[in-house]
Order: sequence, then structure tokens, then C-alpha cells
Amino acid sequence: MNPYVKSLTIDCQDALVVGRFWAAALGGELEEDSTSAKAFVEAPGWGGPNLWFQRVPEPKQGKLRMHFDLRAPGGDIPAEVERLKDLGATFAWEADGLIVLRDPEGNEFCVEE
Repeated sequence: MNPYVKSLTIDCQDALVVGRFWAAALGGELEEDSTSAKAFVEAPGWGGPNLWFQRVPEPKQGKLRMHFDLRAPGGDIPAEVERLKDLGATFAWEADGLIVLRDPEGNEFCVEE
């Protein structure tokens, strides 16, 4: 199974918090000039996803639903879910082989078989 990650931008209150989570999740690093207002992660080992994290100016009234497909190398989905939870993700729901987690700011993403 080949790893696959969609590129996307995630709005958040602190770009460093969510950026650090995704950098760890994808085995990448935050760019040196990242701040709490704007951060960028590139993880070439996952097919070159580019992730932008942009602080929103006002407290969010509701969370945006982010569908972010992570396909773990080797297809070991249960281990990948546990790894992501160890990094700070929380379980949201599961149905028909689709496991939805939330990053530290509550943005949803999925791990699927």
C-alpha cells in the first residue's frame, strides 16, 4: 500500500500547536520561520504533502471538518492509529473501515484501510 496524503490548509488558533502535531505525524519538520500565526510542514516521505496552518483571528465558533487521508506504510492501520493517538490525536468515530481522529485543535482526519 502506498502512503497518500492530501495537501490542505487548516485554520487553527495556534499554528505551532497543530503544526508540530502534523510534523510529528508525517515524519517532517516545521519550517524554521513558523510562528503561532502561520506554519508550514513538508513531508516528502509521504509523497510530498504540503501542509499550511493559518491562525484564525477570532475564536472559532465551530470546527471545520477536515478529511485528511493517511495511509500508513505497510498497511498497519491499528498501529498507525495508536501512533497518532500517542502524538496527541483523539478518537472521533469509526464506520466501515474508516477511522476518524481529531488533531490537537479538533480538526478531523481519517485513517483508512
